[in-house]
Amino acid sequence: MKLFEHGDFPASRKEFLADLVAGITVAIVALPLAIGFGITSGLSATAGISTAIVAGFIAALLGGSRFQVSGPTGAMTVVLIPVISKHGITAIPVLGIMAAAILLLMSALKLGKFIKKVPEPVVEGFTVGIALLIMLQQFPYALGVTKGEGDRTIVSAFNTAKDALSVGLHWQTIFVVALTLFIKFNIVRVLEKFHIKPYIPASFSALAITSFFVVLLNLSVARIGDIPRNVVMWNPPSFSGIDFTGLLLPALSIALLAAIEALLAARVADDLANVSLDKEFKPNQELMGQGLATIASSFVGGMPSTGAIARTGVNVRSHAHSRVAAMAHALFLLIITLFLAPIFSQIPTAAIAGVLIGTSFRIFNKATMLEIFSSTKSNIAIFLVTATVTLGVDLIWGIIAGVASHVILKRFIKKGAL
Repeated sequence: MKLFEHGDFPASRKEFLADLVAGITVAIVALPLAIGFGITSGLSATAGISTAIVAGFIAALLGGSRFQVSGPTGAMTVVLIPVISKHGITAIPVLGIMAAAILLLMSALKLGKFIKKVPEPVVEGFTVGIALLIMLQQFPYALGVTKGEGDRTIVSAFNTAKDALSVGLHWQTIFVVALTLFIKFNIVRVLEKFHIKPYIPASFSALAITSFFVVLLNLSVARIGDIPRNVVMWNPPSFSGIDFTGLLLPALSIALLAAIEALLAARVADDLANVSLDKEFKPNQELMGQGLATIASSFVGGMPSTGAIARTGVNVRSHAHSRVAAMAHALFLLIITLFLAPIFSQIPTAAIAGVLIGTSFRIFNKATMLEIFSSTKSNIAIFLVTATVTLGVDLIWGIIAGVASHVILKRFIKKGAL
């Protein structure tokens, strides 16, 4: 396996600077997510940030995608919560190593190639489902209220909106979201009218300008808040007293989740970046990179990692050229936690929510969706099933349901029943 290809690293100073700016933009977006996922999983904010830094850097360097941004994800926390409840926090590093070993085995067996066989309507349905999930996950930050009750994102978002209406809408928070979206979608057009070619991504500009106005107007909105500084500390896992048999099934679940989420996120990233066939991501190398990233994370008190489609989407939309952008994201997260925490703790979470909502809009591949809806009824059905189950249940069941409906419908078509 050839580790690096032409295009994996910047070809010019201009591309290198573009990668740095993209990496900084993603780091700002990733910071509150890493903190949130670390706490939500039952570990700590430090565990989330350590994972984003260490796993994010290694997966970017050694993985198979030029655009993938890896770290803790919401889907991963769902699997970790019951494990921590049953086996305790000390089992998580060992669980990570077990899951990573399965990922490395999958890579050695070249199982990543099967991602190429996932039908296009399934991938597009998954993409739409994920984009809608990203939007719904921003409701607490966009409305300025605590997250509503519910295990499923769609239920939690509904309850969040209901709670916001009952206590009264926080108009300053909503204004920050609206301002962020306005800047993100219009700044390039405005600058071009004045014959100025923008070199800073719209997402970065939106975060910077909105944060400036929040400070200037002294708006009462939630900020990122305290950022732990004791990250990336050597903390090797202890194997004594571990129930390896009891962790085997969760480890398999985490490995499958990491593989599916990472491979599909990488495939979506290539679509967003309009990558040519000869430069597409390498799935088996991506599995290897994710496995090595999770092993490294487990030795610094982190959690299992995988590709994060929201952060990957921000990376692509911020004009990343190579894997240096995702590597820079991890390094800049480290710089923030060590030296710039007081400054970045003041960034409004509503501005980050606005960037992610805007990114989710741009994750939709309108051309491909129109192509699907103008094709066969079976393709439309497969697309809708995948999107609905991804949104209503979770992404693994969304893929399973999409592939299953593809197999069933194609069989019916062959028999002439449809």
